[in-house]
Amino acid sequence: MFTTSALVAFVYLGLVAANPLDARSSTFQVHELRRAAPQGFTQVGPAPAEQTISLRLALAQSDPDGVIDSLYKVSDPDSASYGQYLTKDEVEQFVAPQTATVNAVNAWLKENGLTSKSLSPAGDWISIQVPVSKANDLFNTDFSVFRHAETGAETIRTLAYSLPEPLQGHIDLVHPTVSFPTSFSLKPSSQASQVAFHTTVEEGGLKAVCSNGTTIPCLQELYKIPLTPAVHKDNELGVTGFFGNSAHYAWLETFLEKYRPDMNPGTTFSVFGIDGGDNDQNYPSVSEGELDIQYTVGLATDVPVTYYFIGFDNQDGDLDGFLDEANAILALDKPPAGVDYELRLPGELIVLCRAYAQLGARGTTLLFAAGDDGPGCGNDDGSVFEAFFPSNCPFVTSVGGTQGYAPEEAWTGSSGGFSNYYSRPAYQDAAVSAYLKAHGQYNKGAYNATGRAFPDIAAKADEFIIYAGGSFYPIYGTSASSPTMASIIALLNDRLESAHRPQLGFLNPWLYKQGYKAFTDITTGNSSLQCESNGTAHGFSATQGWDPVTGLGTPRFDKLLEILHL
Repeated sequence: MFTTSALVAFVYLGLVAANPLDARSSTFQVHELRRAAPQGFTQVGPAPAEQTISLRLALAQSDPDGVIDSLYKVSDPDSASYGQYLTKDEVEQFVAPQTATVNAVNAWLKENGLTSKSLSPAGDWISIQVPVSKANDLFNTDFSVFRHAETGAETIRTLAYSLPEPLQGHIDLVHPTVSFPTSFSLKPSSQASQVAFHTTVEEGGLKAVCSNGTTIPCLQELYKIPLTPAVHKDNELGVTGFFGNSAHYAWLETFLEKYRPDMNPGTTFSVFGIDGGDNDQNYPSVSEGELDIQYTVGLATDVPVTYYFIGFDNQDGDLDGFLDEANAILALDKPPAGVDYELRLPGELIVLCRAYAQLGARGTTLLFAAGDDGPGCGNDDGSVFEAFFPSNCPFVTSVGGTQGYAPEEAWTGSSGGFSNYYSRPAYQDAAVSAYLKAHGQYNKGAYNATGRAFPDIAAKADEFIIYAGGSFYPIYGTSASSPTMASIIALLNDRLESAHRPQLGFLNPWLYKQGYKAFTDITTGNSSLQCESNGTAHGFSATQGWDPVTGLGTPRFDKLLEILHL
C-alpha cells in the first residue's frame, strides 16, 4: 500500500501503530486514523453520550490472498483455469474467519455484554449496537458530530480509533469510524430541461442518429450494438440504485416506444430490495434510476435486468449500502453475470474491495463509473490529485467518459488517475508503463505513478436523453457510460452461453491482454480539474494507447465478437 503525507489524508495502521489516543489503557493500539476531516466537513462537538450507534466489524478472513489468486487464475485468458469460476462454498472457505478469530471476538462481545448480528454469508462481517459513551470506551476514541457545509447534513464519526488487545489481529476494520459519507450525482444539461428534437439531417450514419443527443439508436450505430434479442434468461444484468433513484415503469414504456419501437414497450425489469429499498413509484425522479433502467433495458435487448435497490435501513454512510449489496449477491447460489454501479465511496474502504474480488472469482463482471470530477482535487489548489474508490480497486472495471461522435474525444468531466492505496496490478503494467514513459512528465508529483491506474475503458457520457416527469431531457456523466458498457457485456455473455462457453467475469486481465483490440483508441480531448482556489484547470489528456481519461478506449461490438470467436 502506497502512502505519503502529501497524497493521503487517511492512514490504515492495522497492528503496526504504536501509540493509543490517550493513556486510558496501554492495551490499545491505534488501528485507523485520519489527519483531518474531509474537505467540506466541520467538527461541531462531541456526539451525544447516550445516542445508540450501529458499528460494523470486519473480521480477519482466513485466506484473503487465496481468493485474489483464484480471481486472477479464472480471469487470465492464458491460465489453464480461465473461466472455471469458483462456487459459493469455495469462495467462503477463503474468507470465513478462522476459529481462533471467531472465539476471540465472541469472548470480547460476551465480556462487554454485547450481542452481534452476522452481515455476510461467510460470517466475516458482524454488527453491534452500542451507545456512543460505550463505543468511546470500547475503541479508545471520541466520536464527534461533523456537519457538511454544503448540505448541512450531520454525521457521527471519529478521526481515530484503537483496538483492544483481545481484538488485535482479529479485526480488519470498524465502520463507520474514520470514513465519511460522500455523494455523487449526474450533471443535468445547462440547457432547458425540455429537449427540442431537431429535424433529422439528410446524411445517414452517425450524424443522422446522434445529432439530437445520445440515444439508443445513436449508441447502437456508434458501437455496433445489435438489435438481436438475448435468448438466455439466466444471464442477468444487475443495476444498482439507492433510495431517491426510483425507476418508473411508465416512463420506461414511453422511452421504449420512442427509441426501441421494435421492442415490446411493456418490457420491464425486476427489483431486488436491500436495506428496505422498494423502488417507490410515487417518489419523484432524480434521473439516476431512469437512466440506468432505460438504457440497460433499451440496449441489452431481452436480457433480464434486476434493479438492486438499496434503502436506508441499517445504514450510516456509503459503505453500508454497497457492502449490503455485495453480501446479498454473494449469498445467491448464482450471482448476476454483470453488475453496473455508479456511485463512488471513500478511498480508505479497502475491505470492500475484497468483496468485489469474491464476486469476480464467482464470474460476475463489476463495472463502475469512473466519476465526474476529472482527476479530483486532493487539495484546494489542485496540485495533488485524488483517486476515487471503487474505481481504483484493482478487482473492478472502471468506465470513463467520452463526448461527441465524429470522432469521439475525452469528456472533460471524466475522472481518472492513479490509486494511492493499491499498487499497479500486473495486468495493466505494460499499457500504463508506456503511458508514463511518454507522458509522465505532465502533472508529475500530483499523483502516485506506481498505483492502480484507471479508467480501464470508456463510453459516451454526454447528452444522454432520458424520459422523466413528462419530458425528454439530457444528462451527462460517466453514470451514463457504465450502463452502456454493462449492456454490451450482457449481450456478449448471452452469445457465449449459446456457444457453451463461460461468461466473461472479471474483465481486466482479458481486456489488457486481448480485448483492447476491439476498442477504439481515443486520442483527443482532456479531463478538467475544478478546485476551490484555481478555477478550472487541465487534468490528464487522451493520448495514443491507454490514458487516465478514456482508458483503452470505447467498444465496438462487432470487433468484440471477432476477438471472442463468436
